[in-house]
Amino acid sequence: MKHLIIITLILASAMTTAQSNFEKGMQKAFELWQEGDTDKAENMFERISNAEPDQWLPHYYIAQINSVKSWNTKDEAILKAQLDKAQLHIDKAKAISKDNAEIMVLQAHILTNWVAFDGMTYGMKYSGKITELYAKAYAMAPENPRVVFSKAEWGMGSAKYFGQDTKPFCAEMEKSIKLFANFKPESELHPTWGKKRAESVVESCKL
Repeated sequence: MKHLIIITLILASAMTTAQSNFEKGMQKAFELWQEGDTDKAENMFERISNAEPDQWLPHYYIAQINSVKSWNTKDEAILKAQLDKAQLHIDKAKAISKDNAEIMVLQAHILTNWVAFDGMTYGMKYSGKITELYAKAYAMAPENPRVVFSKAEWGMGSAKYFGQDTKPFCAEMEKSIKLFANFKPESELHPTWGKKRAESVVESCKL
């Protein structure tokens, strides 16, 4: 009995240490990212993803970094390399955590990167899929502010493109800001981004 207790304590301690190492690594990667050292942050997330094969969050943030970098990329070869890497890691995240609204939103962003780069080529190819992803994410997590604001921003962009009224989407964007105020992520490591962008879009609605 004594040996069983000792073994149990050792296993519990090992699990706590592993979790602690994971959290420390993730926090360090966030710090690097916040300091503007995106490459080092991405490398840190990659090392964590290799060490923690059951964790979806490192893959998610690798995909997000490459998506964010791609908004201002004009060189198609560089864009493709970044978005291919983003897609690779979002696929890995989806394999670990199925039917995850946060992952669906980021997948939609990655496809939107392509549409923003070349609407004539990729608009027809991806627009329906993006709309479908947001609809599915919203059905699953209607109180998630990133789901609401990203869905509204996509709808707003589409409305502008087709010369339609954007006011309904401005109202949804305002709703997302209220949701941000009350949203509690599952942990300090889970996504929290989007509020500043939503506030910026709401301000543009007033102009």
